[in-house]
Amino acid sequence: MRPTRPTPVTPATARPAPAAGAVQLSLSEVLTALSHALDLTEGQPLGHTVRTCLIGMRLAEERGLPAAERSALYYALLLKDAGCSSNAARMTALFGADDRAIKPRMKLVDWHRRLGLAVETWRCTAPAGSFRDRLRHFAEIARTPDVTRDLIQVRCDRGAEIARRLGFPDATADAVRALDEHWNGGGYPDGLRGDAIPLGARIANLAQTLETVARTHSPADALRLARRRRGTWFDPALVDHVQRWRRDRVWWRAVATPDAEFAASTLEPVDQRRTVDDVGLDEVARAFAEIIDAKSPYTYRHSANVATFAERIAGACGMDAAARKRVWRAGMLHDVGKLGVSNAILDKPARLTDEERAAVAQHPRFTWDILTRVRAFADFARPAALHHEKLDGSGYPWGLDGDALDDSARVLVVADIYEALTADRPYRAGMDAGQALAIMDVDRGTKLCPRALDALEAVVHSGLGVAEAA
Repeated sequence: MRPTRPTPVTPATARPAPAAGAVQLSLSEVLTALSHALDLTEGQPLGHTVRTCLIGMRLAEERGLPAAERSALYYALLLKDAGCSSNAARMTALFGADDRAIKPRMKLVDWHRRLGLAVETWRCTAPAGSFRDRLRHFAEIARTPDVTRDLIQVRCDRGAEIARRLGFPDATADAVRALDEHWNGGGYPDGLRGDAIPLGARIANLAQTLETVARTHSPADALRLARRRRGTWFDPALVDHVQRWRRDRVWWRAVATPDAEFAASTLEPVDQRRTVDDVGLDEVARAFAEIIDAKSPYTYRHSANVATFAERIAGACGMDAAARKRVWRAGMLHDVGKLGVSNAILDKPARLTDEERAAVAQHPRFTWDILTRVRAFADFARPAALHHEKLDGSGYPWGLDGDALDDSARVLVVADIYEALTADRPYRAGMDAGQALAIMDVDRGTKLCPRALDALEAVVHSGLGVAEAA
């Protein structure tokens, strides 16, 4: 399906400020929609995070958490996987497998049972490889000191840092960081025990497990698993409380419906609701750009560089300030769909197979699906999703031609190609500016917009390199 231009959305509330067009938007709406990007990188089906949020917030409310604590927990639930992309490359290298396939399976295996953990690790290791390949990867995992702790610490520290950067309280960041701590002290990264684990983390850990098992099996199975891990993984008091939901079939069905996203966006306590202005929305874009780029060591600052080049190319084309802002945001988030592509493909040092190229070619569709969920992103979702289309219709995934590509899309295509050519990749070193411009000029007027190319050359010749753009 080809993307259609979204209908402009009127913001819910106008900020009383002199600047025309300045608005405040619901931060919960923005983050519940963007949480689908975190589901992609964690290998979960879209909606896992918002369903976890519904479960966690019901538990928090019934346990009588004060409004401020529930608000902190609410954003911890939405951002619980914000650091997941940061360990994707290493996990893929260690296991020799798709990181998105490994993560959901290893999330549920009981780490406290060494034999079961070893068996599941073997099953996840190089499943498409030879027995020798599998044995080599398994041995490497087994002899790497503190491998589980290190993988979890990277994601937990990064997730907590993102929560703090977005202005959330310590309680939110602490819950994100302690998400994988277990009641008996056998969790990670710090081996916290019992009440030393932040309550928000205890709720979030139980909630995400309940969501996964209820979705893949049934709510009854989820509650049975919680009982089995009572006092080991989970806070006994929280487990005892959720057992009361066993017969609440109507609520469990509601958690599984497509309306869960809207329901989750309304759950923050009314007197604690956060809004975000234009500057704050840019901070959200920056944070998610870092999540995107952390997925592969070869895309470090790719999104920020593309955004900066696109904004300056747009300026050289004579686009106004509002248009330049839109193309900057589009550049920041254009690759959000790559969170749904395996690092086994993204970091492959050899030529991709046809099947692997087809998988990569789907990432603009993911970008479109995610960004169109955010009303505040409606004005740039389309150019962001079209960053691999070409004037002659030879691009992907929709094969749109020049008539379908507006100025913003044309600028973003050029910025993305230039940044990719000048950056290091698994299969080659980055080119210098002259080489990149010469290669791109071959496609002038056929695949690439001449006006955007001229503007790029002006930007590059002004002395702006990739490092400066970053």
